[in-house]
Amino acid sequence: MRILLISQWYHPEPVSRPHLLAEALAARGHEVTAIAAFPSYPQGHIYPGYRQRLWDVERTSGARVIRLPIYTDHSRSRVRRTLNYASFAASTALLGPALSGPADVAWVHNPPPSLAVAASWLAALRGAPWVYEVQDMWPETAAASGMLNSRFALSGIDRVNRALYRRAAAITVISPGLARELSSKGVPGGKIHLIPNWADDRIYQPVPPDPQLARQHGLTGRFVVLFAGNMGAAQALFSVLDAASLLRDLTEVRFVFVGDGIDAPRLQRDAAARGLSNVVFIGQQPHERMPHLFALADVLLSHLRRDQRFAMTIPSKIPAYMAAARPILVGALGDPADLVRDSGAGVACAPEDPAALAGAVRRLHAMSPEARRAMGDAGRRYFLQWFHRDALVTRYEEVFARASR
Repeated sequence: MRILLISQWYHPEPVSRPHLLAEALAARGHEVTAIAAFPSYPQGHIYPGYRQRLWDVERTSGARVIRLPIYTDHSRSRVRRTLNYASFAASTALLGPALSGPADVAWVHNPPPSLAVAASWLAALRGAPWVYEVQDMWPETAAASGMLNSRFALSGIDRVNRALYRRAAAITVISPGLARELSSKGVPGGKIHLIPNWADDRIYQPVPPDPQLARQHGLTGRFVVLFAGNMGAAQALFSVLDAASLLRDLTEVRFVFVGDGIDAPRLQRDAAARGLSNVVFIGQQPHERMPHLFALADVLLSHLRRDQRFAMTIPSKIPAYMAAARPILVGALGDPADLVRDSGAGVACAPEDPAALAGAVRRLHAMSPEARRAMGDAGRRYFLQWFHRDALVTRYEEVFARASR
């Protein structure tokens, strides 16, 4: 098949699903074209080695990747974030039809929904059906994260998204909660396909701890609770700093933050102002380095805001954590908490509850290394059974084949 993938984010940005999907489909003999922005997420500036221009074309892992211009931003400004989303949607709508070539089916990654509007236009011009990938519910997630609070804007986005659900040939979702929410909005069940996030099992594997890396970050002999990924409003990480403050008496505990995002500078300033010597920040790291950092962790942490909208999404970091065979602590409601508990991969606690998070860390700290290792092993087994890329890519092929008939 000739498959067109459309995503604002793409490798080397830390949103791996579009790139991994393109790579896997190309390896299976499909002709894959991806439309993506010049990379700038999450720092909000263009990556080294790239330069904004009207367009650029590269070949990566068997896929033809068309880079289009974008207004770079990843801040708290609603206006600038809106321009960020809208600019790439406009680039896709205006330049995509001329550059993308023929396609049997198109796939668009959401968020943001503005891109789905452009993708539906592009697909219509190409005469191709399109598949809508829903990773978050909009406008609900935008409201829950504080990005939007205008009732008029929220209502307008909801109407647009409902129209997009009707026009898409199929919809893929990453969690049971998202499938239920779409059904409640009137989307037929036969149109919804559950394909969870996965991690690249060629990279995310158990590796032995590196003593030199531990010394480099001052983690030798420490009980490490490591968070990896975007640091923004949705992650509510100031609650994690509050938990770290409650755990000062456990002098060997260290909270390690790996990544970047709009809240990262404020988190660092707050930790310094409060004298939290048990908190360590490590900047954005390439995917290939992450398993070695995970190996230093006694516990891998995922945390989300206390909002039912975030109870429907399973962060992509959780499959990566499982693949690394380390115990997981998740501060979340709903699907992510159920996944970690039901798989035996770790423990869950209430989100945005510093006392609950600190208590969970104390329990994990008090466990024997063998008990924690058993959690990590259970997560690894669950990953291999349910989150392995080969089986999930086959599901995509089935959805694409059915949509293109």
